[in-house]
Amino acid sequence: MNELRIVNLSAYKFIALSEADLPLWREKLLGEANTLSLKGTVLISTEGINVFVAGPRESVDAFKQYLDSIELFAELPYKESLSHDRPFTRMLVRIKKEIIPMSIDSVKPGEKTAHHLDPREFKQWYEEGKDMIVLDTRNDYEIRLGTFDQAIHLNIKNFREFPEALNQLPEAFKEKPVVTFCTGGIRCEKAAELMAQNGFKEVYQLDGGILKYFEECGDHHYHGECFVFDKRVAVDASLKETHTVQCYACRSPITVEEQTSCEGRCPYCGHTEFLKALAHPKGEQAH
Repeated sequence: MNELRIVNLSAYKFIALSEADLPLWREKLLGEANTLSLKGTVLISTEGINVFVAGPRESVDAFKQYLDSIELFAELPYKESLSHDRPFTRMLVRIKKEIIPMSIDSVKPGEKTAHHLDPREFKQWYEEGKDMIVLDTRNDYEIRLGTFDQAIHLNIKNFREFPEALNQLPEAFKEKPVVTFCTGGIRCEKAAELMAQNGFKEVYQLDGGILKYFEECGDHHYHGECFVFDKRVAVDASLKETHTVQCYACRSPITVEEQTSCEGRCPYCGHTEFLKALAHPKGEQAH
């Protein structure tokens, strides 16, 4: 039996880190992750840390204990999912200007952010028929795979486009409750606060994003899959890897239905490089 033996761990925290200390943190975090034979990426910047690592349960738990032993990184809001294989091939710790790029100096989630909305309360709002705006802050190719009921989006290809695209929303939306959401919550830390700064009177961010909602509420009011930024490509509401693949040429996610009807070409760019994605069926990637 092919067990789901790999734990995929993600977490982020906006906290002030000294720029002078970043190279030392990179060395320490990379050394610990390599000692534990983890694979993935950790981003660090003066605004905080963003963690994506994968490995056996004992290694992941040991890495969590290591981070918890450091006051700056203690009590990170971890999210986990399981897979047959590692969705990463190497271990990197990168120093970045921002752990989630927006380039708006006034938005500082370590100091101020919009109210976090619990997934169960968000589900209850749907069931009560609450008059609200549900805003998907993700990129257009992510949204194609799935989203919440009645969610609207800004048709952006990269989160850096969000500030300018925000002007597309009607002025009337500023008077209604707005719930923002993304994959794991980190983009909304900035998106929701920027909206508040731009005159939206009641802005919320879905705590933990889609992945935490799946964990606590399943697929209620959500249709489709959720794109993830690793070799799994997408997960379903049970947080299990799906059979969606990604075009090697344009990087668009391609569903099973699209794979069977595309006649060997990517339905988004037309390139036959798409075929490479089918050469390695899910569950057969290198460990």
